[in-house]
Parts: sequence; C-alpha cells; structure tokens
Amino acid sequence: MFIEVIKSKIHRVTVTRANLDYIGSITVDRALMRASGLFEGEKVSVVNVTNGNRVETYVIPGEEGSGAIELNGAAAHLFSAGDIVIIMSYAIVTPEEAADFRPKVVFPDTRTNRLVK
Repeated sequence: MFIEVIKSKIHRVTVTRANLDYIGSITVDRALMRASGLFEGEKVSVVNVTNGNRVETYVIPGEEGSGAIELNGAAAHLFSAGDIVIIMSYAIVTPEEAADFRPKVVFPDTRTNRLVK
C-alpha cells in the first residue's frame, strides 16, 4: 500500500502576476523552489487564501530572488496579483516511509515573497 503525503509547502506568499496569455503553470522564484524542495515541472496544488479557489498545475522556475509568484493561463481567471496563496506538492510513499518523512515547509515574508532568515 502507498499513501500520499505533503512533500513541499510554500506557506502564504503573494501573487505578483496573473497572466492569461500564457500556456499554463505557476512561476515560482528559484530561491523558494530550492528552499521548499520543488522541482521544475513538478505538479503542485495552489490554494488561494484570499478567495478560496484551488488549482493543480506545474512549476516553472522564476528569476532567483525576484519573489515571483505568477499564475499563468486559465488559472489567471481564479487568481489576481495581491492574492495570498499556499503552494503544495505531494509524494507517494509507503506507510513505513511516511512514519519518518518530514516535508520541507517555508514561510516567506508575505510582502516580498523572500525567505526570512
């Protein structure tokens, strides 16, 4: 048997852009990706704390240190610049692996989307 557990979480960042004219995905600052253990192309759930919307999409890397959190394509209908979001990815593990598994969770500054030291 396998179970799905949270692997990575970027907690409460601010959307910097919503771009309808893009094929899709979420652009995330590379520094946040690295700190949270997200990979380019990885499937993520994005929860909009501001309005309750949720989407699944995939990650594309944004400029390092830029604070970029951009919802692209159809998701831009559900997210606006200034919205607060949570970005999560998951891993499929055995119950034995889950017992010792610890997700990577980061809590950036919500105003700048940069890591807090």
